[in-house]
Amino acid sequence: MFNKYKPLNLYTNFAEASERFPSQAIYFDEPLTAFPELQLQTTYLDSKNALIMKATQLQKIGVKKGEKIIVYKSAKFDTYLLAVAISYLGAVPIMISAHLPAPTMDILVARLDDPWMIFDGDTAAKAQSLKNLPASKLIAVEEILATTFDKLCEQDFLTPDTISYMTHTSGTTGVPKLIAHSANSMGWRTKWQKNILSLIRKRGLVAFHISPVHSRFNIGISSLMAKGFPLLPIANPSRANITRVLTDYAPMVLETHPNHFVQWASLAREEPAVFQSVKYYHSTFDAINKETMATFLRCSEYRLPVFLQVYGQSECGPMIMRFHTKSTLKRTNARAMGVGMPGLTKARIVNQDGKPVAAGVSGNIQMFSKGRALTYYKETPRFEENVYGAWWDSGDYGVKSRLGGLSLLDRQVDLVDKIDSTLAIEDALLDELTFLDEVVIIRGKNGSPQPIVAVNESAEMNWDLWWKKVSDLPHLNEPILMRYDEMPRTATMKIQRLELERSLQNSEN
Repeated sequence: MFNKYKPLNLYTNFAEASERFPSQAIYFDEPLTAFPELQLQTTYLDSKNALIMKATQLQKIGVKKGEKIIVYKSAKFDTYLLAVAISYLGAVPIMISAHLPAPTMDILVARLDDPWMIFDGDTAAKAQSLKNLPASKLIAVEEILATTFDKLCEQDFLTPDTISYMTHTSGTTGVPKLIAHSANSMGWRTKWQKNILSLIRKRGLVAFHISPVHSRFNIGISSLMAKGFPLLPIANPSRANITRVLTDYAPMVLETHPNHFVQWASLAREEPAVFQSVKYYHSTFDAINKETMATFLRCSEYRLPVFLQVYGQSECGPMIMRFHTKSTLKRTNARAMGVGMPGLTKARIVNQDGKPVAAGVSGNIQMFSKGRALTYYKETPRFEENVYGAWWDSGDYGVKSRLGGLSLLDRQVDLVDKIDSTLAIEDALLDELTFLDEVVIIRGKNGSPQPIVAVNESAEMNWDLWWKKVSDLPHLNEPILMRYDEMPRTATMKIQRLELERSLQNSEN
């Protein structure tokens, strides 16, 4: 099962996969703005050749080895392809979500010391309004496509310990931090991922809707290509598009953010055939409630479908894993995230002084990961605040069992007085009240637990069932109803809880 460690150079990995599996397919649900020549279907080899052309065009525009290039565009697979092309030049891709506003972007641009920025129609207005980036450093996708050249440029390299890739934190607590990765740190993460993929014997189609600016994306794609899987990146997560794409392509594997699985669960209940081809489900970033996992497993045409739940963090990569089946879910606690991968990742629980506590005692979750990021760019002191020798304080709150299993209870900054775990209560409500697409419990008036709920667009709020379900739970305020798409979210669909709290406080004042 276990794969050899190898530093991850994005382009080199792509090229080697193209040599081993040149005709393996990549499908798209929408045309790619920056790579229109790939149309809706391409191969590993054809996309590799297109990458070299884009790299050459970027070099002609003026991009040089070691320079930083912000990729700030619509969330499609070509966001990742541009990052690979930038890596070909020995430059550093800075992956920034298109949803970040211009004021936040100006702060990040200033931190990056005169970077370039690639943008498209989705981000043009914000990119062109930036105060800290001159127009000469802005590169429209259309400019890349129109740039001519005489011959292809050669690949250049950064050393394995050099910063070679940056992503950003979710920004749930303020301005995002820029997380710096090297080929070495990313290599350990792909080893973790490839170990998991080695358990899948058949190279079936892998469909995924994941934020392309998250480190999860480049680790996942690099690992899948190294193993030769056909790919189906999904840009549009709408119910209608998911129905069309999964019906047309019938993937064997499906991965998305936990909140998208929750939102798609109503579709899975109403039209289970949409997901019948899926044998392996994969969710990362956050925990996911038990009934949502069970709903998708019941859709599968396979006798023993599997739902892989992975708990991790951008700074450390994938960490703790647990495999769920229809039978195991009946007796499991969805808060129980599982165990680490021997030799690569593990977790411990500590008190407020950073001292390890006994099994069964709640505390702060600290992580050990060979794939830990290098630093927060230009904010090293903030990074070091979370470093405890070989351990990283995750900012999460949890507990470990006597057998070593980790349970996630809350974010440390989201703890609500008199509630052991807001996440556990949210899970219980989502498990039972299937007319809800989202439940979030935040601190309301005087710190009291305030539920914010989103009702499925095809359903209505059932108040009788709500009050019946919460009658044996810790006291909750009357829920506030909000549209699903009005809830403030990060690029990976996490709820920005502190922003919700601020909005609630402002409305009360």
